[in-house]
Amino acid sequence: MNSNNETYDDTTKEKATEAVKQYLKNNFEGIESVKIDKIYQSPMGGLTVDGNVNEGVADFSAGVENDYTVGSIGLSVSPK
Repeated sequence: MNSNNETYDDTTKEKATEAVKQYLKNNFEGIESVKIDKIYQSPMGGLTVDGNVNEGVADFSAGVENDYTVGSIGLSVSPK
């Protein structure tokens, strides 16, 4: 990861995306689809992946560690 200029290379983005998708599918029931909207450096300097599951039913923001494990996740369920 290259945190000096707040951008990540394609390999880092791919690994982070796969880690988040696997985390969601392994830890939550009923995950049928995962869409990644944005990968960026958070204000605290960590790699963050934002997206939604099941075509917008719930949004998430996941903090990804240097070893590509999910260190934190925030969820927001859309009202029906």
